[in-house]
Amino acid sequence: MNPAVPAGAGRFAPSPSGDLHLGNLRTAMLAWLFARSTGRRFLVRIEDLDRVRAGAEHRQLADLAAVGLAWDAEVVHQSGRIPRYLDAIGQLRGRGLVYECYCTRREILHAPTAPHAPQGAYPGTCRNLGESERAERRRGRPAALRLRADTDHFTVRDQLHGNYTGTVDDMVLLRNDGVPAYNLAVVVDDAAQGVDQVVRGDDLLSSAPRQAYLAGLLGLHAPRYAHVPLVLNPEHRRLAKRDGAVTLAELVRHGQTADGVRDALLASLGLPAGPLEAVLPAFDPAALPREPWIYRGELAEDAALPRA
Repeated sequence: MNPAVPAGAGRFAPSPSGDLHLGNLRTAMLAWLFARSTGRRFLVRIEDLDRVRAGAEHRQLADLAAVGLAWDAEVVHQSGRIPRYLDAIGQLRGRGLVYECYCTRREILHAPTAPHAPQGAYPGTCRNLGESERAERRRGRPAALRLRADTDHFTVRDQLHGNYTGTVDDMVLLRNDGVPAYNLAVVVDDAAQGVDQVVRGDDLLSSAPRQAYLAGLLGLHAPRYAHVPLVLNPEHRRLAKRDGAVTLAELVRHGQTADGVRDALLASLGLPAGPLEAVLPAFDPAALPREPWIYRGELAEDAALPRA
């Protein structure tokens, strides 16, 4: 542990839309190692504002415990924190930083954008509508609420990627179905829970600049980021059911053990076998691989071989 680092918190925040796969478990273990190695608490948050599959949360928490993860507070659910998100939107609205948007995803995708803006970035279609125009559009569809951003890019510092500058657009704060948007909820929750270290898959690196920018607007401190490599299939895509045994339950059915899966994931990171507490002295973020681990089903195949 580094006593110079203040005692904040790291976290793992799955969505209960299905079982955790090897990539999720690997990222969760890394989040735990980052937190514990810097004297931070480790928290679990269930991000259940969107699709929820019955029983998924229970299985996710059981899998985390099975590979040796322990967390330091009661599990928090985003669905129980909606008043916090609405309060944050109210703060921004009071400063003139929120406006109604009536665009569909299809309209946004096909709308002309600035020359260097990424595909799908919001082009500002509803940003400067007059009151009569808004009243007319309200009759056609419910409005989402968007942030009136005053920049189109923002730079964050990532422990593995260095300085990263990404797009900031007029992001959705409240969807047109009344559900708070992910980018808002995660910023509010991290600050409320004392999370000052965010370790997650590097597919989410592009979202860090807009989240850090939003945190600043709300008077909150952005966390320290570390976006870690994913586990991919042989086609270099994210793991899915078509890739065979990719969840802990599936691998156990093939003859693996939770400890064996844990140790294989640690080995893919260049770390010794667990338990996780024993791995901490060897954990060095600077030595972590920077490329994804390509999973070819070897854990299921190894488990199927005769045991000596």
